[in-house]
Amino acid sequence: MVSVASTELDPENAAEWPAPPGRTALASRDLADGFGRVWMWSALAFQDTRLRYRGSMLGPFWLTISTLVMVIAMGVIYAQLFNQEPSTYLPFLTIGLIVWQLLNGMITEGCDTFLREASTIQQVPIPFSIHAYRNVCRNFIVLAHNVVIVPFGLAIFSIPIGWSVLAIIPGLLMIAINGVWISILLGMISTRFRDVPPIVASFLQVLFFLTPIIWPPELLGHWHPVATFNPLFAAVDVVRAPLLGVPTAPGSWIMLVCVTVAGSGITFAAFARFRSRIAYWI
Repeated sequence: MVSVASTELDPENAAEWPAPPGRTALASRDLADGFGRVWMWSALAFQDTRLRYRGSMLGPFWLTISTLVMVIAMGVIYAQLFNQEPSTYLPFLTIGLIVWQLLNGMITEGCDTFLREASTIQQVPIPFSIHAYRNVCRNFIVLAHNVVIVPFGLAIFSIPIGWSVLAIIPGLLMIAINGVWISILLGMISTRFRDVPPIVASFLQVLFFLTPIIWPPELLGHWHPVATFNPLFAAVDVVRAPLLGVPTAPGSWIMLVCVTVAGSGITFAAFARFRSRIAYWI
C-alpha cells in the first residue's frame, strides 16, 4: 500500500507557475497590441467616416465646404473688427480653425471612446486602446479633407512655402499622441461619470474664444504671453506658424512637450489602475 507521504510532491521538484502579469504590464501590452493592429483601427475609422456621410453626394467634403464658408464669413467681418489685413488674417484664421476642429473633435469624441463601443467591448476581446487609436485616426481623416483648402489659400495670398513647413510633421505627431491619451483618459472618466461629456463640450466652447484662434495674440499687448500660455494654442501654433512662414511663439514647443509627457504619464497610470473596470462601468 502506497503511503500518503510518498504521494506528496517534492517541493524542490514541484512545477513553478509564472506569476500573473501586473497591471502595468497588462496596460503596456494593451497599448502595444492595439497600436500593432493598424489595419483594424484604420479600417474602422474609415468606416465611421463613410457611415457618417452615407447617402451624401459630397461625403466628408461637406465639412470642407462648411469650413470654407465659415472662413470667408468670419474673415471678412473679423478682419475689420480686429483691424487686420485680410491677406494675412484669412490664412491665419483658416489654419487656426482647421487645427481647432481637429483638437475639438478628438476631445469631444474622446469622451465617448468606450461608451460608443459598449457592445463591442462587452462581446469582443480586443485591446481597449484600439478605440482610442480609432478616434484619433477618424479625426485626422477629417483633417485631411479640410486641409485641401490650405494650399489654395497660401497660393492666393502669395505666402511662400519653404523647408520650415516640414515642422508641421512633428507638430501633428505630437497632437496625435495627445489625442490618444486624451481619448483614453476622458473615455474612462466619462464611462464612470456620465456628466463629463457635456461639461467638456461646454468648457471647449469657452476655450475657443479664450484661445488665439480667431484673434491674434498680439492684440493683447503686453498681456499676450498670458494667452500663449495655453496648451491648445501651443498645439495650433506648431502647425499654423510653419505654414504661414513665421516663427512659433516662444514656449509653444516646450508647452506642448510638457503636456504630452505629463498627460501620457498620468493617463498610463490611470489606465493601468482602472483598465479592468471599463467593461463593468459600461
